[in-house]
Amino acid sequence: MIPSGKALCAAGIIVGLLAFFWRDTFNPDSISGARVLLTGASTGIGEQMAYHYSRFGAEIVLTARRGTLLQKVMEKCLQLGAKKVFYIQADMSSPQAPEEVVHFALQKLGGLDHLVLNHIGGTPFRMWDGDVEHTRWLMQVNFLSYVALASAALPILAESKGSLIVVSSLTGKISTPFTTSYSATKFALDGFFSSLRHELAMQKQDVCITLCILGLIDTEMALEKTRDKVYMSAYPVAEAALTIIKGGATRAREVFYPWWLELLCCLRDWFPDQRDVVIQSFYNYTSV
Repeated sequence: MIPSGKALCAAGIIVGLLAFFWRDTFNPDSISGARVLLTGASTGIGEQMAYHYSRFGAEIVLTARRGTLLQKVMEKCLQLGAKKVFYIQADMSSPQAPEEVVHFALQKLGGLDHLVLNHIGGTPFRMWDGDVEHTRWLMQVNFLSYVALASAALPILAESKGSLIVVSSLTGKISTPFTTSYSATKFALDGFFSSLRHELAMQKQDVCITLCILGLIDTEMALEKTRDKVYMSAYPVAEAALTIIKGGATRAREVFYPWWLELLCCLRDWFPDQRDVVIQSFYNYTSV
């Protein structure tokens, strides 16, 4: 069998296994009354997650950099049915912000059942230009603040047997062009939280870690950055947000959206040279 035939055969087997084992076991009632701390909640995926959690009757603390937008999101959450909603303005480039945010959430909610780490720092979608300082800053926002938030919340999540939901990206599983610093932060998330999952299991702490691997989502920021630069479709932000919530509620190990990213990750180490050529073909180098 030629290599392409082997790859297609393997892909067919994996798709069949995924279809057989995957079941939607999500129960919306499991979210009712759940205490949720959600970062990056003012726009995009985080905003849509806030609305979904509200429809399910959760108690929520929202955080992001822009207080005016958070106020508007909070008001809509109350209209949609959230039992409680609070917000705290915070900039995750500050090393002090994570602990302050977790302390605020504990004061307002009395505990935590779900910590959803979703915020990201802005980064150019372009060729690497040697800006090491920007990479350091982005590591603080996209990675180190996640570690600090999780560390501050872990004792509380252990008490509630809660869930730690980490929103990541395909670029944290498979390297792609124009995302050098961003991709580094997302690979770091996978490494840290996958290792932490082992340690929690070894200590018999019943805290679930769900890593969410997302493709291109049709948020305003993502569409603006990738316009005329990538040849691929963006997927609905509201559906991505719901998929993340379902994964956390069902205590999934990893969540992929769209679903076929899981297949892509399974095959990522097969025929690496051909894989890279295919990946590069989806990017418009001349417009960067």
